[in-house]
Formats: sequence, structure tokens, C-alpha cells
Amino acid sequence: MKIVSVVGARPQFIKAAPVSKALRNAGHNEILVHTGQHYDYGMSQVFFDELNISEPDINLEVGSGSHGRQTGQMLMRIEEVLLREQPDWVLVYGDTNSTLAGALTAVKLRITLAHVEAGLRSFNREMPEEHNRVLTDHCSDLLLCPTQTAVDNMGNEGITTGAELVGDTMYDAVLQFSEVARERSSILKDFGLKSKKYLLATLHRPYNVDVPESLGEILRAFIEIDEPIVFAVHPRTQEKIQSLGNSLRAQLTNSKVRLIDPVGYLDMLLLEQNARIILTDSGGMQKEAYFFGVPCITLRPETEWVETVEAGWNMLIGSDWSLIVEQARTMEPPPESQRQVFGNGHASELIVHALEVIIPTRRAGG
Repeated sequence: MKIVSVVGARPQFIKAAPVSKALRNAGHNEILVHTGQHYDYGMSQVFFDELNISEPDINLEVGSGSHGRQTGQMLMRIEEVLLREQPDWVLVYGDTNSTLAGALTAVKLRITLAHVEAGLRSFNREMPEEHNRVLTDHCSDLLLCPTQTAVDNMGNEGITTGAELVGDTMYDAVLQFSEVARERSSILKDFGLKSKKYLLATLHRPYNVDVPESLGEILRAFIEIDEPIVFAVHPRTQEKIQSLGNSLRAQLTNSKVRLIDPVGYLDMLLLEQNARIILTDSGGMQKEAYFFGVPCITLRPETEWVETVEAGWNMLIGSDWSLIVEQARTMEPPPESQRQVFGNGHASELIVHALEVIIPTRRAGG
């Protein structure tokens, strides 16, 4: 069986790693296509190096740009790949422009499509990711859902066939690489950090970093929190911070906030599992915080991962600086340990099995 897997952004490399391993262990021919949506070493190549993923068979080198331009370039270049390779399946991950481009190209060429991490909904139509995931789900022949909530979302939208509960491949990855991170990463020693004596922060959503008022509120909260904060700064976020007023940037420099460049997956795993609290607008980090039993403050008004909120491990705060500060000072792990809602660590094998038992078919029509 030939599978073309389309990835392009940091979270997708993590989600794809255990699936690629399972596909190749089962003897299938996977062609890994990297769109180049994330393209510098810190956001891309380091993940292939650390996760022991084979180098992408094809790198489309699309790079950054507006949503329309980026997606359009991907559509054209992925089409060339699929016409040449004629795979049995196209496999897409998550909710990025790379996801949507891979899905639309497969549909136009009548190639059977599977979506890993299907069924997620934030119910916030202002997020480009929400449109990407909804459109991809409604294009897909096989919806590989990480949680029962995701399966239920598909049923609520009238999709009653093709939705499979397989678990979360990011949980597979955490189980596979956490021990490796403890053995190989020296980031705590390098930064002089002690376990549970610091907070970890990331920030990248456009409605947080592209709106000066929201970014200023969040940074003000970081400054007010009287604990060390390790802030791994996304390149776009760094640009926006530089455009803020000198006064706020000076306060940030003189605070307990330590700004660092994006780190590799193994370093991030070690930072996450040793943090007292994680502050983030990343969906993936919300889950990883849950996997490690670390309380999470989500800097968004909504989340796709409602299970983490319902269990008390995740608080939806948004960008209000006073609420962020209050929760950072008072939030503690809930009395009950995490429930196993993201599968048993074998999502990748279940995905491969689903691809094997469903016979790929060409869609009718032109």
C-alpha cells in the first residue's frame, strides 16, 4: 500500500512520527511530503532529527505568506506529487493550511483521504484552523478521531460512517520519547532550572500576538507573576514584541521572564514535565500538560480539548492580565489524576490497521 503523508508545521511532525514508524514497520510505502509551511531549523528540521523520522521524500519549500497565497502554492505543488505517485491514500494531520491543501488536492484527484486528529471543534469560526479542520473532515473518507468527543462531533454534523476512535498520536509520541528526553536533554541544567520551580509559556495565535492590546495584556501578566517564567518565543511573536513600546519591553527585560528561542521536541518535553504550570495558546501543549499531570492555563477563550478542562487540569483564561496572574498564583493540580481519554498509546497501530482494512476507492466524477 502506498501512502502520501502531508505535513508542514511543527505539531504535525510530532503527530506523524509514530504513524510513520508504524506504517514502515508494517511494510507499507510511505512518501512523506513536507510543504515547507514551517521551514527554519528551530521550527522544522530539528524535529526530523530528534524524532528519528526519515528525511522528507519531497520538500515543497512553500514558505510563509498570506493564507490564500500559501494554500494556493501548496495545492499546485501537492497536485504534481499526487499525479506522479498515484497513492492509495493521502494522509493529512491536524488543522493547518498544509492539512487543507492536502485534503482538497486529494479530493480533486479522487484519491482516498484520511484525516488524523479528525473531529476537533473549538466552535470559534474566527480561527482559520477551525475552517481548515471542518472542511478537511467533510472531505475525508476516513476520520481518525483522538477522543470520543471528536467522534460525537462528527455525528452531530451528520457524519455517521468513516469516523474511527483511535486515540491521540501525540500521546504515542510522548510515551515513546519522554524517557529519551530525560536521558538526552540538558536544558534544565543549561538554564539553571529546578523542577516545579518555574512556569513555562508559549504564545503564537494571531488573535493574541497580532493584536497589540492582547499581546500587551499577556506580557503584562507575565511581568506581574512573581516566579521565573521560561518563555519560548515563536518567531512571529518575537517580531510583534519588538513592535511594542520601549517601556513594556524594558519591563519584560527586567522581570523574571526568560525569553528563549523555540526549542526542539526533546527539550520541550523536559521543560513541560518539570514546569509547575504551563501557560499557552497551543493545542498540543494543552494535551502534553495533561499527559504529564501539569496544570495548564490556556490563553484562549475556548479549546478543542474540552476533556482537559472538564477534568480540572486546564483553565480557559484568554488574555485578561489580572485573571492570568490570579490563576498562576492559585492554580494547583486537581485531586483526581488524569483520566485516560486520549487512548492507550497505540493510536498509530490502530491508524495503520484502519488504512489496511478499508479498501481505497477512486471517487466517481471528474
